[in-house]
Amino acid sequence: AFLLAAAAVTVPSASAQAAAAPSSGWNDYTCVPSAAHPRPVVLVHGTFGNSVDNWLGLAPYLKHRGYCVFSLDYGRLPGVPFLHGLGPIEKSAEELDAFVDTVLTATGADETDIVGHSQGGMMPRYYLKFLGGADEVNALVGIAPSNHGTTLGGLTKLLPFFPGAEDLLSEATPALADQIAGSAFLTKLNAGGDTVPGARYTVIATRYDEVVTPYRSAYLTGPNVRNVL
Repeated sequence: AFLLAAAAVTVPSASAQAAAAPSSGWNDYTCVPSAAHPRPVVLVHGTFGNSVDNWLGLAPYLKHRGYCVFSLDYGRLPGVPFLHGLGPIEKSAEELDAFVDTVLTATGADETDIVGHSQGGMMPRYYLKFLGGADEVNALVGIAPSNHGTTLGGLTKLLPFFPGAEDLLSEATPALADQIAGSAFLTKLNAGGDTVPGARYTVIATRYDEVVTPYRSAYLTGPNVRNVL
Protein backbone atom coordinates (compact mmCIF):
# COMPACT_ATOMS: atom_id res chain seq x y z
CA ALA A 1 0.00 0.00 0.00
CA PHE A 2 2.83 2.38 0.81
CA LEU A 3 4.44 1.77 -2.57
CA LEU A 4 1.16 2.49 -4.31
CA ALA A 5 0.66 5.65 -2.28
CA ALA A 6 4.17 6.82 -3.07
CA ALA A 7 3.65 6.14 -6.75
CA ALA A 8 0.33 7.94 -6.77
CA VAL A 9 1.78 11.17 -5.45
CA THR A 10 5.00 11.16 -7.46
CA VAL A 11 3.99 10.08 -10.96
CA PRO A 12 4.34 12.99 -13.43
CA SER A 13 1.10 14.50 -14.68
CA ALA A 14 2.04 14.04 -18.34
CA SER A 15 1.33 10.69 -19.93
CA ALA A 16 4.17 8.17 -19.79
CA GLN A 17 3.78 7.70 -23.51
CA ALA A 18 5.16 11.22 -23.93
CA ALA A 19 8.61 9.78 -23.19
CA ALA A 20 8.69 8.75 -26.85
CA ALA A 21 7.92 12.31 -28.01
CA PRO A 22 10.55 14.34 -29.87
CA SER A 23 12.72 16.52 -27.67
CA SER A 24 11.90 19.77 -29.50
CA GLY A 25 15.53 20.70 -30.08
CA TRP A 26 17.10 19.94 -26.74
CA ASN A 27 19.74 17.22 -26.29
CA ASP A 28 21.44 18.68 -29.36
CA TYR A 29 25.09 17.75 -28.98
CA THR A 30 26.07 20.16 -31.75
CA CYS A 31 24.79 23.11 -29.70
CA VAL A 32 27.45 25.76 -29.10
CA PRO A 33 26.94 27.90 -25.97
CA SER A 34 26.63 31.62 -26.71
CA ALA A 35 28.32 34.52 -24.96
CA ALA A 36 24.94 35.36 -23.40
CA HIS A 37 24.43 31.78 -22.17
CA PRO A 38 27.90 30.26 -21.89
CA ARG A 39 26.91 27.28 -19.74
CA PRO A 40 24.76 24.35 -20.91
CA VAL A 41 21.77 23.52 -18.73
CA VAL A 42 21.32 19.94 -17.53
CA LEU A 43 17.78 18.99 -16.48
CA VAL A 44 17.42 16.19 -13.92
CA HIS A 45 13.99 14.57 -13.57
CA GLY A 46 12.34 13.42 -10.36
CA THR A 47 11.29 10.04 -8.99
CA PHE A 48 9.02 8.17 -11.43
CA GLY A 49 9.99 10.76 -14.06
CA ASN A 50 11.99 10.63 -17.26
CA SER A 51 14.07 12.88 -19.47
CA VAL A 52 11.15 14.01 -21.63
CA ASP A 53 7.95 13.96 -19.55
CA ASN A 54 9.45 16.01 -16.75
CA TRP A 55 10.65 18.77 -19.09
CA LEU A 56 8.03 19.22 -21.81
CA GLY A 57 7.50 22.78 -20.60
CA LEU A 58 10.87 23.96 -19.31
CA ALA A 59 13.24 22.44 -21.89
CA PRO A 60 11.67 24.14 -24.95
CA TYR A 61 11.30 27.36 -22.91
CA LEU A 62 15.04 27.44 -22.22
CA LYS A 63 16.00 26.26 -25.70
CA HIS A 64 13.97 29.01 -27.35
CA ARG A 65 15.80 31.56 -25.20
CA GLY A 66 19.19 30.51 -26.47
CA TYR A 67 20.41 27.96 -23.96
CA CYS A 68 22.00 24.62 -24.81
CA VAL A 69 19.72 22.20 -22.95
CA PHE A 70 20.22 18.55 -22.07
CA SER A 71 18.32 15.97 -20.03
CA LEU A 72 19.05 12.40 -19.00
CA ASP A 73 17.29 9.28 -17.82
CA TYR A 74 18.81 7.88 -14.62
CA GLY A 75 17.99 5.37 -11.92
CA ARG A 76 16.36 2.90 -14.31
CA LEU A 77 15.21 -0.47 -13.03
CA PRO A 78 15.17 -3.60 -15.22
CA GLY A 79 11.81 -4.16 -16.86
CA VAL A 80 10.39 -0.77 -15.83
CA PRO A 81 9.87 1.48 -18.89
CA PHE A 82 9.29 5.25 -18.83
CA LEU A 83 9.32 5.60 -15.02
CA HIS A 84 12.87 6.20 -13.80
CA GLY A 85 14.69 7.68 -10.82
CA LEU A 86 14.04 4.49 -8.87
CA GLY A 87 17.51 3.00 -8.40
CA PRO A 88 19.96 3.69 -5.57
CA ILE A 89 20.64 7.42 -5.51
CA GLU A 90 24.41 7.06 -5.11
CA LYS A 91 24.47 5.14 -8.42
CA SER A 92 22.22 7.75 -10.03
CA ALA A 93 24.69 10.46 -9.01
CA GLU A 94 27.41 8.52 -10.82
CA GLU A 95 25.20 8.48 -13.93
CA LEU A 96 24.76 12.25 -13.65
CA ASP A 97 28.52 12.71 -13.30
CA ALA A 98 29.14 10.79 -16.53
CA PHE A 99 26.37 12.66 -18.33
CA VAL A 100 27.71 16.08 -17.35
CA ASP A 101 31.17 15.03 -18.56
CA THR A 102 29.62 14.13 -21.92
CA VAL A 103 27.78 17.46 -22.14
CA LEU A 104 30.85 19.51 -21.24
CA THR A 105 32.97 17.64 -23.78
CA ALA A 106 30.39 18.11 -26.53
CA THR A 107 29.79 21.82 -25.87
CA GLY A 108 33.33 22.82 -24.91
CA ALA A 109 32.03 24.51 -21.77
CA ASP A 110 33.91 24.47 -18.47
CA GLU A 111 30.82 24.33 -16.27
CA THR A 112 27.13 23.57 -16.42
CA ASP A 113 24.05 24.74 -14.57
CA ILE A 114 21.75 22.01 -13.24
CA VAL A 115 17.99 22.31 -12.77
CA GLY A 116 16.40 19.37 -10.99
CA HIS A 117 12.94 18.42 -9.81
CA SER A 118 12.26 16.59 -6.53
CA GLN A 119 14.88 13.80 -6.28
CA GLY A 120 16.55 15.46 -9.27
CA GLY A 121 17.06 18.62 -7.21
CA MET A 122 18.61 16.71 -4.32
CA MET A 123 20.59 13.93 -6.02
CA PRO A 124 23.04 16.32 -7.76
CA ARG A 125 24.21 17.44 -4.32
CA TYR A 126 25.78 13.99 -3.89
CA TYR A 127 27.61 14.50 -7.18
CA LEU A 128 28.75 17.96 -6.02
CA LYS A 129 29.89 16.73 -2.62
CA PHE A 130 31.44 13.33 -3.30
CA LEU A 131 32.12 13.00 -7.04
CA GLY A 132 33.90 16.24 -7.89
CA GLY A 133 30.84 17.99 -9.27
CA ALA A 134 31.63 21.29 -7.56
CA ASP A 135 34.34 21.83 -10.18
CA GLU A 136 31.90 21.24 -13.03
CA VAL A 137 28.74 22.97 -11.81
CA ASN A 138 28.18 26.71 -11.49
CA ALA A 139 24.69 26.54 -10.02
CA LEU A 140 22.15 23.96 -8.84
CA VAL A 141 18.47 24.94 -8.93
CA GLY A 142 16.17 22.53 -7.09
CA ILE A 143 12.42 22.61 -7.76
CA ALA A 144 10.73 21.09 -4.68
CA PRO A 145 13.87 19.07 -3.94
CA SER A 146 13.89 16.32 -1.31
CA ASN A 147 17.01 17.73 0.34
CA HIS A 148 16.26 16.56 3.86
CA GLY A 149 13.86 13.77 2.95
CA THR A 150 10.15 13.44 3.22
CA THR A 151 7.53 11.95 5.49
CA LEU A 152 5.10 11.76 2.53
CA GLY A 153 2.52 13.57 4.58
CA GLY A 154 3.20 11.33 7.56
CA LEU A 155 2.89 8.01 5.69
CA THR A 156 6.47 7.03 6.44
CA LYS A 157 5.68 7.08 10.16
CA LEU A 158 3.42 4.08 9.54
CA LEU A 159 6.19 1.88 8.13
CA PRO A 160 7.25 0.42 11.52
CA PHE A 161 3.72 -0.89 11.99
CA PHE A 162 3.99 -3.06 8.86
CA PRO A 163 6.73 -5.67 9.31
CA GLY A 164 8.87 -6.03 6.22
CA ALA A 165 7.54 -2.86 4.56
CA GLU A 166 10.80 -0.96 4.83
CA ASP A 167 12.80 -3.89 3.47
CA LEU A 168 10.37 -4.24 0.56
CA LEU A 169 10.64 -0.55 -0.18
CA SER A 170 14.44 -0.70 -0.20
CA GLU A 171 14.51 -3.73 -2.49
CA ALA A 172 11.77 -2.69 -4.93
CA THR A 173 12.47 1.04 -5.23
CA PRO A 174 15.73 1.98 -3.50
CA ALA A 175 15.39 5.67 -4.36
CA LEU A 176 12.17 5.94 -2.38
CA ALA A 177 13.81 4.41 0.66
CA ASP A 178 16.78 6.76 0.25
CA GLN A 179 14.44 9.77 0.32
CA ILE A 180 12.68 8.92 3.57
CA ALA A 181 13.61 11.48 6.21
CA GLY A 182 16.41 10.11 8.36
CA SER A 183 17.62 7.52 5.84
CA ALA A 184 21.26 6.44 5.84
CA PHE A 185 21.72 8.07 2.44
CA LEU A 186 20.41 11.47 3.56
CA THR A 187 22.35 11.29 6.81
CA LYS A 188 25.56 10.85 4.79
CA LEU A 189 24.61 13.53 2.26
CA ASN A 190 23.81 16.20 4.84
CA ALA A 191 26.55 15.43 7.36
CA GLY A 192 28.88 18.37 7.78
CA GLY A 193 26.61 20.87 6.05
CA ASP A 194 24.21 21.16 3.14
CA THR A 195 26.54 22.85 0.65
CA VAL A 196 30.07 22.68 -0.72
CA PRO A 197 32.26 25.56 -1.95
CA GLY A 198 32.30 26.32 -5.63
CA ALA A 199 28.59 26.15 -6.46
CA ARG A 200 25.54 28.35 -5.97
CA TYR A 201 22.30 26.79 -4.75
CA THR A 202 18.70 27.86 -5.29
CA VAL A 203 15.71 26.03 -3.81
CA ILE A 204 12.18 26.71 -5.04
CA ALA A 205 9.59 25.25 -2.66
CA THR A 206 5.83 25.50 -2.20
CA ARG A 207 3.89 25.32 1.02
CA TYR A 208 1.34 23.23 -0.88
CA ASP A 209 3.81 20.42 -1.58
CA GLU A 210 2.18 17.01 -1.05
CA VAL A 211 5.29 14.89 -1.70
CA VAL A 212 8.22 16.63 0.01
CA THR A 213 6.74 17.11 3.46
CA PRO A 214 7.12 19.15 5.52
CA TYR A 215 7.87 21.55 2.69
CA ARG A 216 10.64 23.34 4.60
CA SER A 217 12.67 20.13 4.45
CA ALA A 218 13.49 21.19 0.89
CA TYR A 219 15.43 24.22 2.12
CA LEU A 220 19.21 24.35 2.35
CA THR A 221 21.44 26.16 4.82
CA GLY A 222 24.86 27.52 4.00
CA PRO A 223 26.83 29.97 1.87
CA ASN A 224 25.59 30.79 -1.63
CA VAL A 225 22.07 29.53 -0.88
CA ARG A 226 18.82 31.17 -1.89
CA ASN A 227 15.60 29.59 -0.62
CA VAL A 228 12.45 30.73 -2.42
CA LEU A 229 8.93 29.98 -1.20
